[in-house]
Amino acid sequence: MSEFKRYLVTTALPYANGPVHIGHLAGVYIPADIYVRYLRLRGRDAVFIGGSDEHGVPITIKARQEGISPQDVVDRYHALIRDSFERFGISFDIYSRTTSKIHHQTASEFFRKLYDDGKFVEKETEQYYDGEARQFLADRYITGTCPHCGNERAYGDQCEQCGTSLNATDLINPRSALSGSAPVMKPTRHWYLPLNRYEPFLKEWILEGHKEWKANVYGQCKSWLDLGLQPRAVTRDLDWGVPVPVEGAGGKVLYVWFDAPIGYISNTRELLPDTWQDYWKSEDCKMVHFIGKDNIVFHCIIFPAMLRAEGSFILPENVPANEFLNLENDKISTSHNWAVWLHEYLDDFPDKEDVLRYALTANAPETKDNNFTWKDFQDRNNNELVAIYGNFVNRALVLTQKYFGGVVPEVAELTDYDRETLAGIAAIRASVESSLENFRFREGLKEAMTLARLGNKYLADTEPWKLIKTDEARVKTILNIALQLAANMALLSEPFLPFSSARLREMLLMPQTAWDCIGNSDLLAAGRQLGEPFLLFEKIEDKAIETQLKRLADTKVANEKNSYRAAAAKPDISYDGFSTMDIRVGTILEASRVPKTDKLMKLLVDTGIDKRTIVSGIAAYFTPEELPGKQVCVLVNLAPRRLKGIDSQGMILLAEDADGKLIFVTPEKAVTSGVAVR
Repeated sequence: MSEFKRYLVTTALPYANGPVHIGHLAGVYIPADIYVRYLRLRGRDAVFIGGSDEHGVPITIKARQEGISPQDVVDRYHALIRDSFERFGISFDIYSRTTSKIHHQTASEFFRKLYDDGKFVEKETEQYYDGEARQFLADRYITGTCPHCGNERAYGDQCEQCGTSLNATDLINPRSALSGSAPVMKPTRHWYLPLNRYEPFLKEWILEGHKEWKANVYGQCKSWLDLGLQPRAVTRDLDWGVPVPVEGAGGKVLYVWFDAPIGYISNTRELLPDTWQDYWKSEDCKMVHFIGKDNIVFHCIIFPAMLRAEGSFILPENVPANEFLNLENDKISTSHNWAVWLHEYLDDFPDKEDVLRYALTANAPETKDNNFTWKDFQDRNNNELVAIYGNFVNRALVLTQKYFGGVVPEVAELTDYDRETLAGIAAIRASVESSLENFRFREGLKEAMTLARLGNKYLADTEPWKLIKTDEARVKTILNIALQLAANMALLSEPFLPFSSARLREMLLMPQTAWDCIGNSDLLAAGRQLGEPFLLFEKIEDKAIETQLKRLADTKVANEKNSYRAAAAKPDISYDGFSTMDIRVGTILEASRVPKTDKLMKLLVDTGIDKRTIVSGIAAYFTPEELPGKQVCVLVNLAPRRLKGIDSQGMILLAEDADGKLIFVTPEKAVTSGVAVR
């Protein structure tokens, strides 16, 4: 019996600037739904909280691109996400949003409580400011050259080419995404949560108190804690979000990382206005956060520090974060449309919700990044759901219909093999329970399918179709046992495959039954009339898969064309501004790869002025052996920059050809090193 009276299960709030894709489902929403459905079947008091994250800079960027308001953006995607989840059977008790009135109230009250209790540190810092747009710039509104790989389109928070997390001040030649101008540093005042004060508590709570957490979660937490925590801003200069509830804080909102997890609380308040504190402030409630690995630090370190600072809330008992799911061997990318979108899948494959649930659970990225392919999806449906689960159920019901008019036959006498088969149900149930209680959903599904395999083996071994002419009493016993296995399968598979379970109960004319009945050999009473049998699953033909693969191929072609399209012209500069750039022809003397990088090359270049080291992101396109002697154009008066421990003194000019390959900008014929480019 569980030591907890209640369960509070939350899922990461999907960002309302795009639809839900299979990576979200495999990483967060399917495992959470399996767990909650299991808890409910066990008769446990569980609330399942979901909602859309609707604040933050990406929302404002999308709104600006489309010429609409941020509210228009989130209204559109919140409805699409909510409806997709509902169609797919994600059984939230509530799916709300962070633009709701109750969320703004809850987030404001939470901030104010910490503010009044002196839990924040107020600091004035310098941040990038766009003088033309007259506003401070969030990291995503700043672009420039990545200091690690040379990507000229890196954002102020991350380089999407090499994946490195950045600060905006790390960028080379930063530009404002609003006006294209070079931003300037300007002082601004913000409030910070001093995470360093909570470091001893977090080390004790996580490293000593939660060694049972998944290795990826525990390991990431330990890495953060070993590096030492620093104060983190909880407010920012922006006009979209929850306004900072402090006098004189106009133009500032709560930082989205602080605002969003409070959405779990506000959504629970919206669902249970009178009893929400029973779930958030009672030690007999078990709180579990389902998230992807990119959210581990927020849910295991920052949000617990926030709750600890407030003082009256419980902390999560577990945070079973998953790794990432790739698509056809490439990283899923919302911006490049490289994804399988849930709403499109539901339209393309009607009544096949459970096929996707099955494929994503069987291949869940629980311990490492995994890969979704349409071929694997087809194989799992045809070779497992159809050939194992569906085949067993169909044989049991069709034979009963054929021989006994669809009436559950009576048991005559049980053999040792019959008893052994029936005893296997309880053993399989115990394995499934152990897997689900410990958040091993892939393993749990595999164990549940063992029951269907057991049923197929039982029918194959007993061969009732051969015995019917000589031993009808034995056939009655065999089919009774097969039907009991099918009824148990309907219960055991329900957390994983709820739509199929409901259809199977429909065929068996079987009411909803408690989980604790799994293992009983009399779920279907002798003499009960069954419904008409029909196929629980159907084969997916090659044509349907080819359609999906063609869609992805077309997406890849479109992305390649778009990536080679000429970039928009940058803002005009003055002649004096251009004349300050000293571009000369140089000759590469030596070249070598920078260790532990895939893209960086260390070059020794004769600029005619001197011989200097330049680091360039060209290693994916050239070998060190082919570069010595090549003449290139060099910006020689670029301020030095330290890249991977090497002082880079200048920048090589390159262009990108139609195939995405970098090529040097070179003189038409050999010239003396140091000749100026005019």
